[in-house]
Amino acid sequence: MTEDATKNEPSPNQPKLNQIVSAIESHVGQDALIDHYINKLSKDVPTIVANPNTYYSIAKLLRYDEQLNFAYLSELHGTDFETHMEIYVHLHSFNMNQSVALKVKLDRAAPVIPSLVPLWPGANWPECEAYDLLGIDFREHPDLKRILLGDDWKGYPLRKDYQPYDVEV
Repeated sequence: MTEDATKNEPSPNQPKLNQIVSAIESHVGQDALIDHYINKLSKDVPTIVANPNTYYSIAKLLRYDEQLNFAYLSELHGTDFETHMEIYVHLHSFNMNQSVALKVKLDRAAPVIPSLVPLWPGANWPECEAYDLLGIDFREHPDLKRILLGDDWKGYPLRKDYQPYDVEV
């Protein structure tokens, strides 16, 4: 089979994505997601893009729904796309033997989103890192602080428009 032919084949993870989307639309609402797709570039991971105002509700459903039960948070990071900030969360369900990527796009001028620490304590340090390096504010985080840079550091070095305070550094 040629490489082009495999690109057009349906993903074996499509039924799992459909199940996840259906659960979200049933429990959180039809407008809870901005987008959903299979990420062919990342091992066919089902990917859902949440509205910022439904992000926490979706995460809570993914965590506590008996059928889904995404109990393991393996990754959380932020990215500056110049037009917006984005949070990427990678979760795994041992019940479904499935991973899912949860994304949310944030206003770059005021990137604020609820903390996932109440759902997955392992989100603590990655959220502090995204705060420290990108300036993303995680509401209700138990101890949001700089963990890599000093408290007196000016700016957020992973932002595309970052200008070093001290050009000698």
